[in-house]
Amino acid sequence: MQEDFRLIVDLVTVLAAAAAGGLVAALCRQPALLGYILGGMVVGPAGLKLIKELIQIETLAQFGVAFLLFALGVEFSFTELKKVQKIALGGGGLQIALTILVTVVVCGVTGAWGTLPAKGVFLGAILSLSSTAVVLKCLMERNETATPHAQVMLGILVVQDLALGLMLAVLPALDKPPEAIGKAIALALLQIGLFAAGAVAVGIWLIPPLLRLLAKTESRELFLLGVVALCLGIALLTEYMGLSIEMGAFVAGLMISEVEYADQTLTYVEPLRDVFAALFFAAIGMLIDPVFLWENLELILGLVCLVFVGKFLIVTPIVRAFGYPLKTALIVGLGLAQIGEFSFVLASEGQALGLVSRRIYLLILGTTAVTLVLTPFVLRLVPKLLELPWLKSFLDTADAPLEVACDLPLQNHVVVCGYGRVGRNLVKLLQEHKYPVVVIDQSESKIQQMREAGVSYVYGNGASLHVLEAAGVGKATGMAIAMPDPMATRLCLKRALELAPELDIVVRANHNKDIELLYQLGAREVVQPEFEASLELASHLLAGNGLPSWTIQKEMQQIRNSHYLALRPERSPSEIARDLEVAAAQMNSKWYPLPPGSPLIGMTLEETDLRRLTGVSLVAIRRSGGEEIDYPDIQTTLEEGDRLLVVGESNEQAAFDQLAKGKVAIPSENAPCQWLLVPEDSPVAGKTLSQLHMRRQYGVQVQAIRRDGKFIRFPGGDTQLLVSDQLLLCGGSYPLNQVQEWLSPPSEDSRVVEVPVIQVPVNEAFQELLTSDNQQEL
Repeated sequence: MQEDFRLIVDLVTVLAAAAAGGLVAALCRQPALLGYILGGMVVGPAGLKLIKELIQIETLAQFGVAFLLFALGVEFSFTELKKVQKIALGGGGLQIALTILVTVVVCGVTGAWGTLPAKGVFLGAILSLSSTAVVLKCLMERNETATPHAQVMLGILVVQDLALGLMLAVLPALDKPPEAIGKAIALALLQIGLFAAGAVAVGIWLIPPLLRLLAKTESRELFLLGVVALCLGIALLTEYMGLSIEMGAFVAGLMISEVEYADQTLTYVEPLRDVFAALFFAAIGMLIDPVFLWENLELILGLVCLVFVGKFLIVTPIVRAFGYPLKTALIVGLGLAQIGEFSFVLASEGQALGLVSRRIYLLILGTTAVTLVLTPFVLRLVPKLLELPWLKSFLDTADAPLEVACDLPLQNHVVVCGYGRVGRNLVKLLQEHKYPVVVIDQSESKIQQMREAGVSYVYGNGASLHVLEAAGVGKATGMAIAMPDPMATRLCLKRALELAPELDIVVRANHNKDIELLYQLGAREVVQPEFEASLELASHLLAGNGLPSWTIQKEMQQIRNSHYLALRPERSPSEIARDLEVAAAQMNSKWYPLPPGSPLIGMTLEETDLRRLTGVSLVAIRRSGGEEIDYPDIQTTLEEGDRLLVVGESNEQAAFDQLAKGKVAIPSENAPCQWLLVPEDSPVAGKTLSQLHMRRQYGVQVQAIRRDGKFIRFPGGDTQLLVSDQLLLCGGSYPLNQVQEWLSPPSEDSRVVEVPVIQVPVNEAFQELLTSDNQQEL
């Protein structure tokens, strides 16, 4: 077969294998990149041996990483890079140095590889690198590239990629005198400095006019060709200078990120990125020899465990030392615990220089490959691990505020979570109208900005109950959540409503698909910036064409009230269900089969009032006939045989289980509910509910107790009331007023937490249940 045609056949074979593997992975609900690697293993030299031109395929596969890093640079931008420059430069450099140092010490103590420290340095360099491509792909698939932990990981990975050039320059001098090593390091640093200076100059004076010239042609093909040529040209230049192709591609993306055509560039390049990225991961699969892995399975698994544990123990304390929350540090530590694909390059060079034998080279290759395959699983398991009760309790305790401003308003203030561009503008507008504001953020640079601007702040994780309590969420008049992390946004919303169930919360949706979920979790209003920009542009144009302002306002408000349905792209029910499953999996969720004969059967969600009574949010219903209702509205009726997807903490789910099984009841028809505070010197403080006989004496029930940021759902008769407890009491309006007077001594003025009266209808099953003997005697 002709040589050029052979390459085409190999390329088609690899892409077909990657597509088949990706399909299998998708059907198994696994990350697609695992399927790409599996496809490469099947058709590679160690599998069916269908690929003959492996070197050419590997060369083309380099385009995949180049386009991945280029797209990342376009999205990341210099502004985003500055946010994590301390942890990237300081933490990234420290992580590499510590990994090499620990490896040298371990090799010296154990006598591995003889007595030459050069071999320890070489192995440490290999272990210090993590996988930019795999981590980035996993973060993209989970829409987490804007999260704090993702930015920290990507910042450290950028420094590692820069260090690769330095390592390749020093490698040949490792077994030479110290002067030679110093000279190699100085030369490499000079090259990096010259490249950085040239990149800044090109990014300022050459890139913007070039892109504008390409855009003026109004030709998609010319624009794409120009951008690709620019990306690969800079990447080849860095390769020629002894740095990595990937580093050059990332810098090229950073140059374009500051130009007005960045979004257009990203849209054009994304299809190329996805195709060549699949080719890259398939090429990694072709390097894996399953036979060698099987023959040395115990040794390789032992090395994999050492690598994961060792890097985790190095990275996590470093991230924590730079002031990031423990949860962020744990995610970053686990996310960077693998060996990177660029280690293949170092290992290959080391074998050529005689630093490692063929067997050691294959062990490094096998260990690296296994860590790359395991990384997507690890990143998917991390959210579930962090929800384990003992670990969650520890993290909640460790997530205390790092610093609280001394002038915090105590009540009737507005809480703003996130001090980015949106949060900063919101704070400015609120302050202009003399509203007291408290801002929550976990970025040291933003906290410093607030110190200088005199803004009241709480330095910590906005998704932490302790931080929300410190910000006085329970006594606030309103709250705005404008955080970049979708997961943190959901947790912040849910936990704020645990502290203040009636709080008016407006949330910025990071993605279109988050809108309905945020409403379902209890947001009063959800704002999507892109849709709001469209509405404002349309309003201006319609007004300019003579449409009355009241008509425009009415139409725009209708679109907002419909949750932007008129603007959102059509999505199939299966797509919506899949996104909902992914989002719910990141929180504490569970599919719950409604028990036969449950009192909830036949009731609407408005009648059950699940969020107030139990704390759970019901986000999906699967009917016995197979129909699925995602994001059900308040008029949706529960039916026998339903399976309910509920989101909530373990104690909230336990309360929901009690309610669904009829062990406790919700308030009867027309019964209002009210939160009341147990003040100091209250006659009920220190007594149990069974001693107080509230239900017998006043006809009211204690449905929940909020204590120190925690909820006690449906408390039993032996539950003791404490000062500062907030009680959710349900009963008649007159009995509630009596209980209010009883709880508060006459000298105390109103420390009662008022909430709107809820009318909760109830069906015959509940009427019967309310009079049955299985009611708790409170």
